Amino acid sequence: MTPRYADLRHVRCAAVSRRTWTLLVSLGLAMALGLLGALATVPYVALGPGPTFDTLGVVAGRPLVDIEGTQTHPTSGHLNMMTVSVVDNVTLYGALALWVSGRSELVPRDEIFPPELSEQQVEKQNQQMFQDSEANAKAAALRYLGYPTEVVLGQVVPGGAARGKLAAGDRLLALDGHEIRGARQVVDLLAGSHPGRVVRVRFQRGDTPPQEVAVTLGAGATPGRGYLGVGVTERPDVSFTITITLADVGGPSAGLMFALAIVDKLTTGTLAGGTFVAGTGEIAPEGGVGPIGGIQLKMIRAREAGASVFLVPAGNCAEAVQRVPAGLRLVRVATLADAVHALEKIRAGQQPGGC
Repeated sequence: MTPRYADLRHVRCAAVSRRTWTLLVSLGLAMALGLLGALATVPYVALGPGPTFDTLGVVAGRPLVDIEGTQTHPTSGHLNMMTVSVVDNVTLYGALALWVSGRSELVPRDEIFPPELSEQQVEKQNQQMFQDSEANAKAAALRYLGYPTEVVLGQVVPGGAARGKLAAGDRLLALDGHEIRGARQVVDLLAGSHPGRVVRVRFQRGDTPPQEVAVTLGAGATPGRGYLGVGVTERPDVSFTITITLADVGGPSAGLMFALAIVDKLTTGTLAGGTFVAGTGEIAPEGGVGPIGGIQLKMIRAREAGASVFLVPAGNCAEAVQRVPAGLRLVRVATLADAVHALEKIRAGQQPGGC
C-alpha cells in the first residue's frame, strides 16, 4: 500500500506545482499589461477645459485690456475668454480615464502637433495666431466704433512676389488704382488673377512720401491663382494705445472677447450689465466671427466659472447644441455687431437669437 500512497502524494505535488506556475505566469502577464497600460503612450492628445480670463479684469496687477491716451468708461459684469488645455504623452490607462470622465476629448496628436513641425515651431505658430487675434480685435472694435483704420502689411513671404519691393509695416494705399479701405478688399481685387500678371501697388513706408511699384504675381496655395506674397491686416489710425497683456496663451479664439472688452471700455454704459458672459470666436478685422475648436470643453469651463450666457460663433452652433451645460444660455453670433446687439437685448430683458 505504501507505494500507492507515495504515488498519490506525487500526483498531488505535481498538480500544486502546475497551479502555482499558472498563477505566477498569470500574475506576471497581468503586471506586464499593467505596466504597459501605465507607461505606454498612445498617438493622441487629450483636450480639456482650460483656464478662463475676464477680459474686463486684471491679470498680474494690470488690466488685461488696457487703453491709454483717451477717455474710457466703467464696466461691470464679466466678458470671459475661454481656453482649452492640451495634455500630451497620454498613456493607455490615462486615455481611458479621460474618455470615461466626459470632460476631455482625445484627438490624433498630428492634428495638434503636425509631424512636419517641431514642438517649438508649433508653439511659435500659436503665439503668432494669438498676436494676430489681438491686432484683429483692435481693428474690428475700432472699425465698429467708427474710428479710422489703415491697411498694412503684416508680413512679406520669403521668396514671394513682393520680396525686395514691399516690407512688413508698409501702409497699403492702392492696388491697380483702386484705393484700399480694408484688408478684405485686397483679396477681392486679386480674385481671378493669375501668376505672371503685373499689378501696381501704391504704398507708404513710415513717414516717407507714398511710392508705387510694379509686382509680378506669383503662384501660391491655389493652382492658377496669382499671389502678391504678402499678409495684410488692418491697424487703427488713432492717437491712443490699446495693450492686451496675457501670457502663456496661444491661438486665435479670444479675438471676439478682446474686441467686446475694447468696445465696452470706449463706450458709455456696460455691455454685460452685471451678467457673467463668456464666449469664444476668431475675429477678422472687418468684424466677422469665425468658428473655433473645443467649443463644448469651453462651455463646460464657462459654466463652472459662473457664466450664464455663452457667445457661440455661428459656425459652431451645430456642435454646441449637442451638449449644453445646465443653466448656460447659448447666443449665436456671426459678427462683432451681432454680439454687441445680443448683449444689449439681454441687458434690456429681451431674448437674443440662440443656436
